[in-house]
Amino acid sequence: MDHALQLLAQLGSDTRILAGGYSLLPMMKLRLATPSFLIDIDDLAGELGYIEQDRDVIRIGAMTRHRELLESPLLADRTPIFRDAERVIADPVVRNRGTIGGALCQADPSEDLSAVCVALDAEVVIRSLGDERTLDMDDFYRGPYRTAVDDDEMLVEIRIPLRERTGSAYEKVNRRVGDWAVAAAGAALTVEEGVISHAGIALVAVGSEVASPAAQEVLVGRAPSEELFEEAAAAAAAACTPVTDQRGSAEYKRHAAGVLAARAMGRAAERARAAVA
Repeated sequence: MDHALQLLAQLGSDTRILAGGYSLLPMMKLRLATPSFLIDIDDLAGELGYIEQDRDVIRIGAMTRHRELLESPLLADRTPIFRDAERVIADPVVRNRGTIGGALCQADPSEDLSAVCVALDAEVVIRSLGDERTLDMDDFYRGPYRTAVDDDEMLVEIRIPLRERTGSAYEKVNRRVGDWAVAAAGAALTVEEGVISHAGIALVAVGSEVASPAAQEVLVGRAPSEELFEEAAAAAAAACTPVTDQRGSAEYKRHAAGVLAARAMGRAAERARAAVA
């Protein structure tokens, strides 16, 4: 890792990290990215590829492959939203090579794991040769295809806080299997003494910020119900700003975002109740 960081500091801003390659290489093919240098960090998979629980936090190394996220018993038990999302990400070829760090650093507005991490209130650890800093997802993202990772830094770890009596779920609609989302929604709900004490709601591919504070404000402090989820989903849909493109009209995407958000909240609440039982 130190060698990779030394190269980043030495070669400067015209350098890109190559992890799985399934985000960067297509962009290079289309000339949307034209770096002079690539630093291949595949050999760091042993050092940065892990999923482990450290007391009340799940730590995920940035080189952890999609397949490992899909198959992790720990994530399936404590944060099932990961398995929901990984089942609808790309295909086995991509999942065998693509990494969570590469996906997050790509910051594609239609990228699934961004919504997963936002819904779960994840933090990211960014390292340079002489420093390490931890950011929440709001500070990590700076807009489409832009993050807070500087030219001499590398994302090394994702940290997921664990909460008791919490359920999570992910819902997505796309044009064909493995495609980018037309719209997608993630939800994580903590239910204590019959009311929602904490909520994380995230939307994908609908033009708004990934997090949906409008929906979260509707949910917290109220008892979970189908009517409540529809109200919160309507708030989320109203706040998003989709655009018409080859994947669908803005009106359809806004409608889909609301439907998917309500479904994700309902499944998250069911899982929260099961966690208590």
